[in-house]
Amino acid sequence: MILYPAIDLKDGQAVRLVHGDMDRSTVFNDDPAAQACAFVDAGCQWLHLVDLNGAFAGAPVNAAPVEAILKACDVPAQLGGGIRDMATIESWLDKGLARVILGTVAVESPNLVREAARAFPGRVAVGIDARNGRVATKGWAEETDVQVTDLARSFEDAGVAAIIYTDINRDGAMGGPNIDATAALARAVDIPVIASGGVSSLDDLIALRDTGVIEGAISGRALYDGAIDLATALKALSR
Repeated sequence: MILYPAIDLKDGQAVRLVHGDMDRSTVFNDDPAAQACAFVDAGCQWLHLVDLNGAFAGAPVNAAPVEAILKACDVPAQLGGGIRDMATIESWLDKGLARVILGTVAVESPNLVREAARAFPGRVAVGIDARNGRVATKGWAEETDVQVTDLARSFEDAGVAAIIYTDINRDGAMGGPNIDATAALARAVDIPVIASGGVSSLDDLIALRDTGVIEGAISGRALYDGAIDLATALKALSR
């Protein structure tokens, strides 16, 4: 199972939110590129980046720190937040991103997801962010009536590289991931599923891995707070 250290970008800084609330943010590093390099030095294979401002604005806002990370680090990175048209997808991939994450448009413009996945095989992921089993969009500010599994299954034949499933109620709260819901989703679709939200200990990561169906896990606050030592976790997950 791949562990993705998370760098959430707000106003050019690396932050973490609680339950996706932009008013409840903690700044962990004023230099996101330096933070990314620290994760890479610890041995990570991927980076997970989120443009939080972009998710609300509907267009890239933190392009400068993302580009700085891409220049400074030699591991693949995936980015979500504010990517809602083909031009933006192409631009980010041209700048060196390994994978874009499409969230809001997966609900509002599913044909764009299909078009992008065809145009860029292996480089388009779908971000499904949910609260109480229902998909939320626009930086988690708007809830829909769409069920998580229904949305995921609708992309089974689209060729997307992965589904990144975030339980909003767990995100940033250090209360543990929703293992049952994530594993159920992974069993319901053939698309690889990456868990996000609530990972707070090495035991959480081992439990996700031991489901045998979850492809990866994203962790942010636990790495910044020191609850998880990245090097130790990577070693444990490689066994």
